[in-house]
Amino acid sequence: MHKSIRRAFAASGICGALLLSACASGGDANGGSVTDEPEYSGTVSILTKYGAEPFTSYFEDIAAAYEELHPDVDVELIQSTDQAIKTQVKTMVTSGNLPDIYFSWTGDWARQFTENGLAADLGEVIAPGTEWGDTFLPSALEAFAPDGTFWGVPESIDAKLMGYNKRIFDEAGVGVPGTFDELLDACDAIRDAGYQPIAFGNKDGWPALHYLGQLFGYNVPMDVIQQDFDVETAAWDDPGYLTSVEQLSELLTRCVGTGGDINSVLYTTAREDFAAGRAAMYYANVVEFDVMAPEGSQALQDGFGAFQLPLPDTAVTDAASAPLAGAPTGYFVNPKGNVPLAVDFLKFASDLENAEKLAGPPYGQPSPVIGAVNPETSSAAVVEGASKIEAAPALIGWLDTETNPDVATALLSATEGVVGGGVMPEQLLERVRQASEAAR
Repeated sequence: MHKSIRRAFAASGICGALLLSACASGGDANGGSVTDEPEYSGTVSILTKYGAEPFTSYFEDIAAAYEELHPDVDVELIQSTDQAIKTQVKTMVTSGNLPDIYFSWTGDWARQFTENGLAADLGEVIAPGTEWGDTFLPSALEAFAPDGTFWGVPESIDAKLMGYNKRIFDEAGVGVPGTFDELLDACDAIRDAGYQPIAFGNKDGWPALHYLGQLFGYNVPMDVIQQDFDVETAAWDDPGYLTSVEQLSELLTRCVGTGGDINSVLYTTAREDFAAGRAAMYYANVVEFDVMAPEGSQALQDGFGAFQLPLPDTAVTDAASAPLAGAPTGYFVNPKGNVPLAVDFLKFASDLENAEKLAGPPYGQPSPVIGAVNPETSSAAVVEGASKIEAAPALIGWLDTETNPDVATALLSATEGVVGGGVMPEQLLERVRQASEAAR
């Protein structure tokens, strides 16, 4: 076990939008260039979102291996979770305790750091054409370079697909749906066969938002969506938005059901229902595939498959050009931290051997490192999911990280209201427009 592990979770105070300043410091060194040779001594700190099983051991093993190579280096590993990190990193920024390396999504979430001097420009070492940069899929690098500056080190590239149980589909007499209406009809047949059509839990808010993001990508032109993600140009008045919210409501009614408080059910509980063979479908991130149908599970024994949420007849695109809900994730380097050692650690963490481990069981994270996802080291499900990501003509990022924080908050709360039945589709959009205008 390596020398310094801290599994930290969300602080008690809930911040709103990030109160950013360039005063955040990390490690026990001050700055340095991304091209400087590291001094293999002192501390390098990293904030991950791998604080939940089965992921906790991944960075623990990397940190231990790095410390074995460099005995005078202490890796301070701060393990958070997907939900808790959203608050925790805000607290670290406001308190001036940002670590040397920290996790980030893309979109507006990332811009809050890059535009406020909290992320080092890594272009000299990771841009396409560099030795390190050429080990990554270009699309993953470019997702962290919306302004042409390469800020991030991609770790995984994820997307949303509908996982399904082939045995249950056969019992219900349904095939993989080709349209949104066929999906709804399949839900009716699966319920008649005695199974839960779609396992769903929305306690964290974002599971419903992922459905909505994919439907936006179908019903609203991508250039309009990108315009509305920016509060300076946003209108949120395309009729496709209202259509999408109405379709989400219909899907919940026919495929999930209205009984019980869905907003109190954890998404992990829903995932367990799928793994146990009690539900026919679960709308999953590809990074969940190896834990929703693990070795020995009923779902894997029954036959696991995945398909993209099918297009509705209201779509403004066709299947060949439809975007897929998804985005890469990665890490930023704190420019006031131990920059040379942070870059060196990230190079080590993202080499092919470690990337293959990340893409293989039990982690199942589709790595953007070229060659990391392969049939020899990854499960068949992850290989299939990664191939669909690579084949997608475009990705539409997560609504709660692509949009302004205040808009994301409005989207989350209003979508929870739609799920719970207390908010009408028109009210959701009005709340989003108001939040966007207020943030301008």
